[in-house]
Amino acid sequence: MPRYEYRCEQADDQTVEVEHAMSERLDSWGQVCERAGIDPGATPLEAPVEKIVSLPAIGGAKPEAGPGPCGSGCG
Repeated sequence: MPRYEYRCEQADDQTVEVEHAMSERLDSWGQVCERAGIDPGATPLEAPVEKIVSLPAIGGAKPEAGPGPCGSGCG
């Protein structure tokens, strides 16, 4: 699943990383905190957030070894 970073100006520019489907959209600090499993603190739940980075998922399938540019297998 893709990972995203969201920044909330009202939360002192705090940045939080969350995972969600590409089809989902998080618009508020409350949504981001709920998805990340963190306490929103004193920041209003309806405070807007900005998606700032998309990160590749970690731990995906490794490519299989086989013939390639290094002859009998690279992996």
